[in-house]
Amino acid sequence: MSITDTIKEQLEGNEILLYMKGSPQQPQCGFSARTVQALMACGERFAYINILDNPELRENLKAYSNWPTFPQLYIKGELVGGCDIVSELYESGELKEMVTAAAPAS
Repeated sequence: MSITDTIKEQLEGNEILLYMKGSPQQPQCGFSARTVQALMACGERFAYINILDNPELRENLKAYSNWPTFPQLYIKGELVGGCDIVSELYESGELKEMVTAAAPAS
């Protein structure tokens, strides 16, 4: 399987997916930490992938998304953006709406 196929499979398999540095419990950069805080405040479960564990994924995801930095939040397979965009969406209340609408029914 190519790395592009892997990315597509990850996105198709997770309604809310955050590519980040580290984990939600131990973010490895401030931007990832802020993004995780905003997502967690929305109250829904989300998947994450630590891009530091896979340099090939890290480099290819930049090309796939045409977004040069991390974290990268995807909802329903679509790139939402990075830390600044997620923070703005959280402040406006839009992030909670997006996350709630995308969250799988429990």
